[in-house]
Amino acid sequence: MSGLPSFRAVILMVAAVLVVTAMAGGVVVILGDDLVKTANEPVRRKPTQRPQQPSPRLDRLVPTAEPVKDFGQGGPGVTATPPRVLAIAAGSVPKKTRFALSGLKHVQKVTVVDAGAVKVAGTALNLLAVDPAGFRSWTPQPVADQPAVWSALARGELVADAGAMRKFGMILGAMYQVDGGPRLRVAASATLGLMGVDGLVSADLGRSLGFAPGVAVLLHGKAGKISEAGVRKVLGKGSQVVMLDAAHRTPKQEKPQKPQTTVNVGRPGSYLDLYKAAATRCPGLSWTVLAAIGQVESSHGRNNGPSSAGALGPMQFMPATWKHYGVDGDGDGKSDIWSPYDAVPGAANYLCANGAGRGGEKLRKSIWFYNHSWDYVNKVMGIAAAYARTYA
Repeated sequence: MSGLPSFRAVILMVAAVLVVTAMAGGVVVILGDDLVKTANEPVRRKPTQRPQQPSPRLDRLVPTAEPVKDFGQGGPGVTATPPRVLAIAAGSVPKKTRFALSGLKHVQKVTVVDAGAVKVAGTALNLLAVDPAGFRSWTPQPVADQPAVWSALARGELVADAGAMRKFGMILGAMYQVDGGPRLRVAASATLGLMGVDGLVSADLGRSLGFAPGVAVLLHGKAGKISEAGVRKVLGKGSQVVMLDAAHRTPKQEKPQKPQTTVNVGRPGSYLDLYKAAATRCPGLSWTVLAAIGQVESSHGRNNGPSSAGALGPMQFMPATWKHYGVDGDGDGKSDIWSPYDAVPGAANYLCANGAGRGGEKLRKSIWFYNHSWDYVNKVMGIAAAYARTYA
């Protein structure tokens, strides 16, 4: 994207960039009097008792679960008023300046939001921190109409720009460690149409990350009509202005084509992406181990039980174990032992608590805790190696 270096430089100047080495390794979970006695759990099945089944292509196998109930469903729709200009000021934009911007010719709407940059594994992401309800109209209509996007922001999750997802190889549903900050789940990706912006977070999360308050300005009006020079004059020296409607400002014979807007929300679209996303909950754990356990336990959700020992769901958890290690993996407000979107990250959580992220014998022992059989461990490791070769 032309002009991005200077735009990014200003965001980095005004934002608080938190740089701390991300934590790695296993997590030891101590549950006090409620400690799950994993060593006393029954062996749910012997691997040799299950007939061999052909392993399906994970990238073509779609997990199934109940739909997520999202923020903003029902009621009147939102009319999109997309920004024509995006500017980053040298400091917080005062109310007087906002009034001056709204008085510019052809300006119909003005909003000011916080902005900042965070680093994930050393990679800088430029983000806007917004109010989920108030910012909906500033996005393309398909994004404004997608409740899951705004649910994700309300839950304190990350909505990534579709271009940033491709550029940085991010995975929908994955957890990413902010250097010196929290772990963020990428709950949605969308074509935001905000040049140089890699994603959105909630205003509350932005404040906790130390974002610069009130430095990002968005203006809406008739496409191609707002004066760039007028915006620069009002904002003053040190401001950067990006004309988001540049296509309407270049004389052409043909009307500029409307860019295609994509929205992907909530949940990985295949078991392959689900295993990869869930593995990010345990630094050092390969997704192939989760996939191998999913194959052995239920053939990726095709045989969810209950087993003869009482194990349930696609990852065959015992209910007592699920009580302590189950997670809400898709942000629907509940941890469901039967849902692959919860069960697979729950398995990653359980393995990690037993040292899986450390690799080697710790990994093998964590798999043994999952089902107390060394034959089971060997089978899982063998299938994991096969997945690694197949999807290399």
